[in-house]
Amino acid sequence: MTCKDFPRAPVQLFSSRPTSQGWLSINIATTPQQAGTSRSDPLGISTMKLFTGLILCSLVLGVHSQWMSFFGEAYEGAKDMWRAYSDMREANYKDADKYFHARGNYDAARRGPGGAWAAKVISDARENIQRFTDPLFKGTTSGQGQEDSRADQAANEWGRSGKDPNHFRPAGLPDKY
Repeated sequence: MTCKDFPRAPVQLFSSRPTSQGWLSINIATTPQQAGTSRSDPLGISTMKLFTGLILCSLVLGVHSQWMSFFGEAYEGAKDMWRAYSDMREANYKDADKYFHARGNYDAARRGPGGAWAAKVISDARENIQRFTDPLFKGTTSGQGQEDSRADQAANEWGRSGKDPNHFRPAGLPDKY
């Protein structure tokens, strides 16, 4: 038997009619006229396409819902970070910045993986920006800025890890915050 003996484009390979060999028999046909027009295959090509399509759609929808959940958590986490920053600016309380760093990261991380991701991105960006702006606008030297940045990042990590942000709360800070 050579390759020329096999059909190039078989139309119907399986038959659902009972035969002497059982329910499934191979019908090798080279043209649609030889194969017949019956499309009653219980597990034919179109049924397999349907099952494959259903599986792929369910996977896509499952992944899509996870991404939407992640982005929703990230959005809410960013709002938590903004709220902590706004409270810090409003309180204007000496030595309270570490508390607000920890609280913002804590609140955001409690939202889920998206919130923790947003908290890390925002915290890192803020510290990187401050590294350049503080010497220009506040007149701090590079050693002071690096030390403060490390302390801020430690407070950020403390909050993101789920530890109590009140550890950094200064005495006398109003209960409103």
